[in-house]
Amino acid sequence: MAGEIVPNTPSTMAAPGGHYSHAVTAGGFVFVSGQLPIAPDGTKLNEASFEQQATQVLDNVANALKAAGSSIEKLTQVRVYVTDIASWPAFNAMYANWAGAARPARCVVPVPQLHYGFKIEIEAVALA
Repeated sequence: MAGEIVPNTPSTMAAPGGHYSHAVTAGGFVFVSGQLPIAPDGTKLNEASFEQQATQVLDNVANALKAAGSSIEKLTQVRVYVTDIASWPAFNAMYANWAGAARPARCVVPVPQLHYGFKIEIEAVALA
């Protein structure tokens, strides 16, 4: 329905830690909230390696998209926050494998810190 805003908080993901939905569908788009390296059972992977954290975050983005009726192939924009820009080459290789043929607009934002001491956070926009 036009103008409808539909929140999506899938049971395959840990419950949001605040007043938000993992994804919101509106106006033909899916807006994925910033995803952190939190496993579906709620375990925070703040002590895990950057690669393990990045894998969990990418899985979380994919799960949020799927729950909202979208997919990686429909991504239009991805924003990645990292606490160490030196991790970018490793992430870029992982991301290329994860995204496959999809080539959404993307940026990386180096930040001094993230919640719980995490090393990466990703938010995204996709077609519904």
